[in-house]
Amino acid sequence: MKAAVIYEHGGPDSIKYETDFPDPVAQPGEVIVKVHAATLNYHDVFTRNGMPGITVPMPIIMGLDFAGEIVEVGQDVEGGWKIGDRVMIDPSDRKTFGGVIGEARHGGLAQYCAVPDHHLVALPDDVSYETAAALPVAYGTAWRMMVTIGKIRAGERVLILGASGGVGTCCVQLAKLAGAEVIAAASSPDKLARLKDLGADHLLDYKQDDFMKWIFTNFGKPHRRLAEKGVDVVVNFTGGDTWVKSLRTLHRGGRILTCGATAGYDPKEDLRFVWSYELQILGSNGWMRDELINLLEQVRQGKLKPVIDKTYALADINDAFRQLEDRRVFGKIMVKP
Repeated sequence: MKAAVIYEHGGPDSIKYETDFPDPVAQPGEVIVKVHAATLNYHDVFTRNGMPGITVPMPIIMGLDFAGEIVEVGQDVEGGWKIGDRVMIDPSDRKTFGGVIGEARHGGLAQYCAVPDHHLVALPDDVSYETAAALPVAYGTAWRMMVTIGKIRAGERVLILGASGGVGTCCVQLAKLAGAEVIAAASSPDKLARLKDLGADHLLDYKQDDFMKWIFTNFGKPHRRLAEKGVDVVVNFTGGDTWVKSLRTLHRGGRILTCGATAGYDPKEDLRFVWSYELQILGSNGWMRDELINLLEQVRQGKLKPVIDKTYALADINDAFRQLEDRRVFGKIMVKP
């Protein structure tokens, strides 16, 4: 079969496109899924590059996010799955805790994939494979952070840093669905224009403006005795030198939501703002199965629409990764095997 494979960790162009990789064989408790669509995540970049403390079996086909059709059912499969069923893949292993699909075992950047039955999510007929492939990692992460953990409410003012990526575009949509006032921060006029189309109320070009000073100018500098001025919530999954500035934009009792640290996991800290403004720092990690079901229902009702930027053929997988790593992406990148 056709597959995008790595044999060792490496940088750009290290993924091998192969046309004769062995077809998967269903083991007990597994089905074979014909992959109709897959999307890329930064997690895939980390897997390709190598992450401290995580051993990736080689060779490995990456790809956490994908959706497709069951074409073979192995022995002892539970859940009543049958050939022809449309499925979305939940890459997290909630049964054996053996790691995620696309990192601990072969993933969806191939024509076919062997998937244990506990990773399968039924895909309604009115949700496309392309839409489903965009949901689990980025949109599942955003849902848990914004809805389950963050509890964004109507009337709140929410600053979203890195709003143009997969997680960010979902955060914008979820905040608007909750009735919040959204400040979307991105790095180019083009991305900001597209964020406006998604419903963002205010646009912040962080290449041109210091976002903390921009907030002070437009919404006032927060005071530790008053729950006004500044913002109610900051969504910050970058870390690095944006961390303390994020704290400083929050009014008394404000909260900062984080689900990652793409710009650095050990930023400078200033605890004075945490205790004197009674700030809440809320971490969010991944998603749960019921949250993916909620996402599918939001999509079915037309309330949420995953943003797909570009679509690549599997043969062009290294070009697709370059787009992601160079941050020339708005929303998600799709790969069609």
